[in-house]
Amino acid sequence: MSFDFSGDSVIVTGAAHGFGRAIALAFRQAGARVCALDVNAEGLAETARLGGAGLSTGVLDVGDRAAVQAAVAGLEAAGFSATILVNNAGGVRGQVGRPIEAISEADWQGIFDVNLAGAFWMAQAVAPAMKARRAGRIVMISSGAGLGISLTGIQAYASAKAGQIGLTRQLAHELGPWGITVNNVAPGFVRSNPTTERQWEAMGAEGQAGLIERIALKRLGTPDDISNAVMFFASPLAGWITGQVLSVDGGK
Repeated sequence: MSFDFSGDSVIVTGAAHGFGRAIALAFRQAGARVCALDVNAEGLAETARLGGAGLSTGVLDVGDRAAVQAAVAGLEAAGFSATILVNNAGGVRGQVGRPIEAISEADWQGIFDVNLAGAFWMAQAVAPAMKARRAGRIVMISSGAGLGISLTGIQAYASAKAGQIGLTRQLAHELGPWGITVNNVAPGFVRSNPTTERQWEAMGAEGQAGLIERIALKRLGTPDDISNAVMFFASPLAGWITGQVLSVDGGK
């Protein structure tokens, strides 16, 4: 299946590496104009190099509502009004699993800011223009942790991703009357960035083998597996699908 997104303008957050970069490059290869956003300027530069003409970048902390509003307003003033938003920014911000007693307010809030609040601020910023066109696609990237438990035991991450799934369903009903769909891709474990590489190494040979054994297809996925699901949700083929969560995890 091939997709044609010529004429679309796509914002992808968390696009400095991993899923975000794969998604941004996939949309660019399918003809869309793409704006890749992240806090990691160095990673964004590599995404821009790989994407070539038609892929722009911007440094943005999605957890900062004022910065999000300013960034989206600036893009729209420059003629880039998003027809598709991919809320991929997230992660554990360098944290590891610890007992509940050890979690500080900053630890908890920092993960919520990027994984849940950031998704809301971005959707809030692009919604008016999508409503005016009476069309739009918003795709969230959550995690299997939001449907079950976090493999790393990070309480805030599992909670924020579960909250993002709830936000997906709520926004789907709110924005549906304007022809805007809101869906969610929940990836399984994929070695896609420095954090997941550290998690993989920490499992050791026995843990790695056990993880793969619990996957129906007996292999890990790739960032392209995730970008394929995102492009489906963003395509006309998914025009009557909204408020849904698609687990892309090799089968559990």
